[in-house]
Amino acid sequence: MTGRAEGWIRRTTTGCVALLALIAGTVSYLHMHTLVALHGQPGWVASLTPLSVDGMIVAASTTLLAESRAGRRGGALPWALLVAGSIASLAANVAVAEPALTGRIIAAWPSFALTASYELLTRQVRRSAPASDGQAPREAGDGHSPAPGLAVHRTAPRPGPGDGSASLRELQRQAWRWALAHRDGEGALPAGSEIARQHGRCERWGRLVKNAGLAGEFADINPKEAAGDELAPRPAA
Repeated sequence: MTGRAEGWIRRTTTGCVALLALIAGTVSYLHMHTLVALHGQPGWVASLTPLSVDGMIVAASTTLLAESRAGRRGGALPWALLVAGSIASLAANVAVAEPALTGRIIAAWPSFALTASYELLTRQVRRSAPASDGQAPREAGDGHSPAPGLAVHRTAPRPGPGDGSASLRELQRQAWRWALAHRDGEGALPAGSEIARQHGRCERWGRLVKNAGLAGEFADINPKEAAGDELAPRPAA
């Protein structure tokens, strides 16, 4: 199927579902309006109450849709509100029906159609959404593609103190070399604040570099060589 045909089908389906939701929502609104008015509420209350019920259904559904497009599962709250709103709408429609099975089924249908059609509409939107940023593109020339339904995620490098990028990691190594070269007479390392100040960073960054060095993350740096680099004469400019 071509992309043009697929787009036409998607737009047609979306339009039909939206029209169905409009019709079902209108009938459901009238039923709930009648129920609220029969229970002695003022006219403006009877007009707004159905909107609060259907509006909660729409708000919960769109929240779940946004979570799905972001690659996350919806939380308990939007699901609970969606279920509560659907039950309230269904109960209100049944309450105004004739006390017979057929009458109750007919009255319950608009509420069911509204919820179901809106779910179909959100599925159309979800299917047309771009791929999640968490899914890695296929590498050119690798000859392999991920299995259907599986997203390929790149493994992030293990972050160092403050940042995991290569450039900042090298700056941390330089800071550790500087700290090794500036031990005091008793062999104690400079404070984290001093390490940070020498490299234009915050005090916490300096403490993290110092702790990482003491933990052996820069074990390949020889303390004697670091001291020698600091004491070696620099060439004239």
